[in-house]
Amino acid sequence: MGTHVVKESDLQHNWYTVDATGKVLGRIASDIAYILHGKHKPEFAPYLDDGDYVIVLNAEKAAVTGNRLTSKMYYRHSGYPGGLTTMSLEQVMQTHPERAIEFAVRGMLPRNKLGEEMIKKLRVYTGAEHPHEGQKPVDISEVLDAGRALKRGAK
Repeated sequence: MGTHVVKESDLQHNWYTVDATGKVLGRIASDIAYILHGKHKPEFAPYLDDGDYVIVLNAEKAAVTGNRLTSKMYYRHSGYPGGLTTMSLEQVMQTHPERAIEFAVRGMLPRNKLGEEMIKKLRVYTGAEHPHEGQKPVDISEVLDAGRALKRGAK
């Protein structure tokens, strides 16, 4: 028996939805990164973009534990002297709540060209509506195993 090698022509990308209402930001991000990377598939290969598309709904209703709203800071620098810009998580959640989820997921993906392709398959929306009904997305809890964070809270 030889080793089965997955080819890009064999890959199939599905669509999944996540409702962030009341769920902890880091646990949602961990589950999303798991799906985007493709680790939930039996034919997972770390060198291929085998992940699926993920749609996040109600991003503004994601929960944050502890005092992260005020202590978690995001930094940008323009490259000029004195060009450091800082924003707290609270400011990001008030102005652009979808960016908080994007930043959290991006930090959990590989830092290379493959990671850039994976993050392009993430769609985050602040409301409960999304324009991807044609792709027939299913809930993410159907694909995650019992050990993942979204299943822990289910009864």
